Amino acid sequence: MSTILDAESTTSPSLVRRAGLFLVCLMISFAPGIVGSRFSPGPWYDRIEKSSLTPPGWVFPIAWSALYLLMGISLFLFVLGTTRRVRTVGLAWSGVQLMLNAAWSWIFFGLERPDLALLEIGVLWLAILGTLIVFWRQRPAAGALLVPYLAWVSFASYLNFEICRLN
Repeated sequence: MSTILDAESTTSPSLVRRAGLFLVCLMISFAPGIVGSRFSPGPWYDRIEKSSLTPPGWVFPIAWSALYLLMGISLFLFVLGTTRRVRTVGLAWSGVQLMLNAAWSWIFFGLERPDLALLEIGVLWLAILGTLIVFWRQRPAAGALLVPYLAWVSFASYLNFEICRLN
């Protein structure tokens, strides 16, 4: 697999290896969603006050599935188009934002702590921005695919803030 990731390599990865790498990138990008799905809204969430802009519950799995797909494609494009040194930096940023993404669901729904989740989502937003910048500098398309993710987390930050303010 290392030859797939080495942009310095003189041989081009085969279609099968690229497909394998693509699937790995998708699995990695969907991992926070799998973790987060273990912490679903409970009765406490139904009882708290929310912003009038809060979408119906069915919107969230659709939105997140689309975002995780875009994140996986972005990661794939980035990995294919970078040198080892740059790739290491981008993968570090990406790994941090993915862990923070998974942690938000645990904090918000699992611990039922919207206040701590609000702090955490601010750090998540910065990590997404860092990932987007690193990806964009190397592969603009990879960075552009993260813009909807940053926009959605911006909206989610507002919703989280409103829950804290209203409750």
